[in-house]
Amino acid sequence: PPPPPPPAPASWAGAGAGATMRFGRCGRAVFLSSGARVLGLGLGDSGEPFVYNCTTEEGEADAEGSDDVVAFVFSPSGTYLAVTADNKQLILFRTSPWECISVRHAVRRSTSLAITEAEDQILLADKSGDVYSFSIVDPQKPGQLQLGHLSMLLAVTVSLKDRFVITADRDEKIRVSSLEQPYIIEAFCLGHSEFVSELCIPSNHPQLLLSGSGDGTVRLWQYLCGTELDCFKMSDVQASGCQKARCTVTRIVHCKQGDYLAVLCDGFSSVYILQLDVVAQKLIHRQTIAVTQRAWDIAFDDSSGLWILDGGMVVIYQAQEGHWQATASCCPWKCQHQLSFSQNILQHPDKRKMEEAIHGQMEESQDSVIGNNYSSLYKVSLDNMAQYQWKKELRIHRTLNKRALEPGQLSGHSKRTRV
Repeated sequence: PPPPPPPAPASWAGAGAGATMRFGRCGRAVFLSSGARVLGLGLGDSGEPFVYNCTTEEGEADAEGSDDVVAFVFSPSGTYLAVTADNKQLILFRTSPWECISVRHAVRRSTSLAITEAEDQILLADKSGDVYSFSIVDPQKPGQLQLGHLSMLLAVTVSLKDRFVITADRDEKIRVSSLEQPYIIEAFCLGHSEFVSELCIPSNHPQLLLSGSGDGTVRLWQYLCGTELDCFKMSDVQASGCQKARCTVTRIVHCKQGDYLAVLCDGFSSVYILQLDVVAQKLIHRQTIAVTQRAWDIAFDDSSGLWILDGGMVVIYQAQEGHWQATASCCPWKCQHQLSFSQNILQHPDKRKMEEAIHGQMEESQDSVIGNNYSSLYKVSLDNMAQYQWKKELRIHRTLNKRALEPGQLSGHSKRTRV
């Protein structure tokens, strides 16, 4: 019998649009999303939480996409919040008081957002590899194309004083371009072996860049010259027996005090604390914070407190001599690993308001949350040699069968003799 055909190679499909929970804060403004529902909260204010549903606005949204929130970004001062959904909506909010300013629509589904330091424009990166700028001064103005990649964009950020726009794509490339003249490419940061999923510029070290990737590493760059300074492998700090074949870094946040970094990886039940040693140009692991359910998102506040969205609860960790300890009122379990626990930490003043807002406004939409799908972003090796060998063996098999037949049986009857 002829040889069986080899298995068909897996396709390199786009990223899934699984519903997820997102959390962020800037100053007194707190943002929380679950699926298509957005919650805005002003800490210290006596007003009610601001609730917005991305499905309520009529517009030109793509019927094939969901309404779930894909990405968000605060302006540097916390005055504005930009949110984009899988239905191509770009929604601009003002945070004090909370209100929706505009709803615009992107050309393609977006993946990441950034707001300039001047707070005059929003940069939107989409799945087709393009970056569009949307005006904040004129909130109804449509977006304008700024630059493009040949591959899907996954992250975008802006350098200090709005000099450069830094973009990361699915083909492991980090590009540094001029913001005013995006066709001028300053440098490339090359070294990741998988897609680049996260970018972060430390605010007190504007010459440095941190990147996270699907290869499970956090890398430190001097981005203007494209030099890699350090590479930290997240597999080195995972508990024994819990190493995964694939690890995607999904969030990197920076704390000015002490140059600490909080790193979040997809599917892991821990938050990793690293410290940036600027003199030695190294990333050093300092602490592993274990959570009870799932760490959806993380953020630092102005007093070095680390906020972790753990399942449907926001847990606040306060810095105590270089370690973050969960406040007793926000953490109902006792941690027994690297994280120490103290009953003497006072109740955080924002804890009660956060709990009431989450349970009163977001509890209904938490059941549909399933998480991101990064597995489809990984490269797939195409085994062309297996297909070639199968076709070759098939040709040999057919040739041998023909030779085994009698000469008169090749065509069913003998050849005619020429007269």
